[in-house]
Amino acid sequence: MKADIHPDYHFIKVVMTNGTEYVTRSTYGAPNATLNLDIDPTSHPAWTGGSAQLLDRAGRVSRFNNKFAGISFGKK
Repeated sequence: MKADIHPDYHFIKVVMTNGTEYVTRSTYGAPNATLNLDIDPTSHPAWTGGSAQLLDRAGRVSRFNNKFAGISFGKK
C-alpha cells in the first residue's frame, strides 16, 4: 500500500433518532466527533414496513395530486 494516501480512520459516536448511541470507526469528521442521524432503520419506512410517512416537502405530492386528479385513463 502507498503511504499517506488513505483518509484518517478514527472512532466517532453515532446518535440515532431515538437517542440510541454507539461508537464505530469512520472517516467522518474529527476523532471523537458525533454524527446525529435524521433517518435511521428505526424511523425510515423502508425498514419499518412503510407505516411511517415522510413529509411532503414544499407540497410536491399535493400539487401532483391536484394537477392529475381529473385523469381517469379509462377506469370506471
